[in-house]
Amino acid sequence: MGNISVELFGKKLRNPVMNASGTLGYGKEIERLWKISLLGAFVTKGLSVRPHHGNPQPRIWDLGYGMLNSIGLQNIGIKRFMEEYSQFFRRRRTPIIVNIFGFTEEEYFECARVIGHTSVVLAIEVNLSCPNVKQGGISFGKDPEVVRRIIRGIKSETDIPVIAKLSQEVKDIVEVAQAAYEGGVDGLTLINTIPGVVNDGGKFIRGGISGPFLKSFALKAVYECAKRLPIPIIGAGGIMNANDALDFFLAGAKAVQIGTATFVDPNTIPKVIKELKRRYKEGRWKRDL
Repeated sequence: MGNISVELFGKKLRNPVMNASGTLGYGKEIERLWKISLLGAFVTKGLSVRPHHGNPQPRIWDLGYGMLNSIGLQNIGIKRFMEEYSQFFRRRRTPIIVNIFGFTEEEYFECARVIGHTSVVLAIEVNLSCPNVKQGGISFGKDPEVVRRIIRGIKSETDIPVIAKLSQEVKDIVEVAQAAYEGGVDGLTLINTIPGVVNDGGKFIRGGISGPFLKSFALKAVYECAKRLPIPIIGAGGIMNANDALDFFLAGAKAVQIGTATFVDPNTIPKVIKELKRRYKEGRWKRDL
């Protein structure tokens, strides 16, 4: 099959396909079906300084046009993850992108300190769609100055490449991406879920909407930011098959993340990788990754 390896942040990845944060647990769970080493890199679920309990059940709804999740960022904490799981990925020779979040700016910086310096971590992906509890619950990622400050602070704590994961829920995502770039960010993940609500038996529950409908928003963000900023972009949002992935590469993405499609078909990622290799070998994918 065709060689679709890609270089990202100075390291060679076996392919440009990753999972989206939060969609494959801590990595071991999916190995009943396929080996995590198929991925170019594994993206962790959102990790915080302290373990977080998340929201009560039910937490996922099939909307027909996509999925709404209200997991609430449940996780075991950054320290426990690094202690218990980093060696698993080292044995699999699969680099990790560690997704972090904080309820205050200081918690982002502390997460970066806990990760430390380890060769298995390819990059830190910063979830900037979390509520800022010190500022009345606004999302960090909506304020370019806050984004610039958080990225700059994280960069001062680590020499690991830093990726900003941005939300479409802003007036101008290019402006926010520019602020992240000015803060020293090494790459972008575009985009995160879009906030929505679901009527669950008369109770309206807030969550993040993902899936096919998100693709056009994500593709626009990738296309516009790729034209303006000289840093690698990882496309995420509504990628259900190889055709979708190719659209993102043509828009300027260096790699892609697949999330909701895995809930529809747990073997989506292996299928997309196989199809990309076939097309590359047959010369039907000309773009130089």
